[in-house]
Amino acid sequence: MAKILLGFIIVLAAVAVATMAEGCDKDREDMIRECKKYEMFPATPKIDPSPACCAVWKRADIPCLYKRVTKEVEKEWCMEKVIYVAKYCGKPFNPGYKCGSYTVPPVVQ
Repeated sequence: MAKILLGFIIVLAAVAVATMAEGCDKDREDMIRECKKYEMFPATPKIDPSPACCAVWKRADIPCLYKRVTKEVEKEWCMEKVIYVAKYCGKPFNPGYKCGSYTVPPVVQ
């Protein structure tokens, strides 16, 4: 009985890990589809995002998405524009927030 229970717990843990890994896949796809054109290099000009892009920002699991930011992602996506879009859409980041190797700078007054 103990082996069956242990096996069941292992299966549940594996399902939980798989679900967490896939947790923001749809957010990632939606962010690419709706926001990519506002967040890619070059750093200027910064263009106000569409309502559809802001809708993605408002419902997305941002911490999950940011855990997936790699150096390769940072070569394509302009983090300054990402921060601009997030603020425009009403989901600003606090100074010091980490996204990949990028740290949100302090607010300059």
